[in-house]
Amino acid sequence: MTDAARVEPERSPDPIDEPRAYQEMLVGLVGSDDPATVQAATPGLIRELLAQAGDDLRTRPEPGEWSVLECVAHILDAEIVVAGRYRWILAHDEPELIGYDQDLWVDRLHQPVEGADELLALLEPLRRANLALWARTSNERRERVGLHRERGPESYALTFTLIAGHDRFHLAQGRRALEQVRTRGRAAGSRS
Repeated sequence: MTDAARVEPERSPDPIDEPRAYQEMLVGLVGSDDPATVQAATPGLIRELLAQAGDDLRTRPEPGEWSVLECVAHILDAEIVVAGRYRWILAHDEPELIGYDQDLWVDRLHQPVEGADELLALLEPLRRANLALWARTSNERRERVGLHRERGPESYALTFTLIAGHDRFHLAQGRRALEQVRTRGRAAGSRS
């Protein structure tokens, strides 16, 4: 199933309170697709979404909900985090993998939100490096495990697949945010 045909849930299970449901949701968003192919497509899909958003790029659909650009910032944050996790899992024996609060990262590291070009200037080469690491890692080594503080044991292969599903989930969130902003704008315009 391709990204365009996939139906993503609007809300995800809480990764701390419902860790298995969260993993299953993200893995389900990848389905039978190759997670490397999904991840390789993400920067282009982000560029398309950014172009579609235009002047609505920074507009939040509701207070407390992320704008398109904040969704992209979160995808970048996740890539930064998993870049370390991948390497810890491959280099160390069952390393502890700490979690992070995605809302704090967006609120404290991306306010005001950087420009799209700045976010992509970090995301794109980091994603290429992570895809290259995956490509040169044997299937046997992909089964090495880290111990996620909140979700328990996660192999490199599972972590890699989770980020592919994470990409799809947050791209869909960005598309929904844009649609909500535009729907609200059309409704406001029709009342004037």
